[in-house]
Amino acid sequence: MMIGVDTETLIDVWQRLLADPRKSWVLFEHGTCVVLTAPEGELAEQATDLLKKFGPAHAGSSAGDFGVIDLKDVEGWVVTGHHNDVLTYVRPDEPQDQSQIAVGLFGRSKRHRDGTELHVVHVEDKRGSVAPA
Repeated sequence: MMIGVDTETLIDVWQRLLADPRKSWVLFEHGTCVVLTAPEGELAEQATDLLKKFGPAHAGSSAGDFGVIDLKDVEGWVVTGHHNDVLTYVRPDEPQDQSQIAVGLFGRSKRHRDGTELHVVHVEDKRGSVAPA
């Protein structure tokens, strides 16, 4: 699988944002990350099922809702949706208008693309990295 520069940058960003050694996560092509709080089986499949359900945006419903998080350690924003573990990264050079609403709508559109295209580009499996409690 050929990984583009963009994908490598996204992986780096999410590795910095999700530094918890117990968090497994799956990254999709347009920057949406699904954090798996109870990882089991095939992680890409588990994340795809979650994103298929919670990725597509439907205006006027909770699926159209979003929040914008200004990042401290990384340039850009994370856009949240109606599932706490589905997060989309927006680079500072992506939206021309950098108001909260424009960034949120941009991130929501990226999440929608990821939720309909469902193209996994990276799996971060942390299940074996921490000794059981």
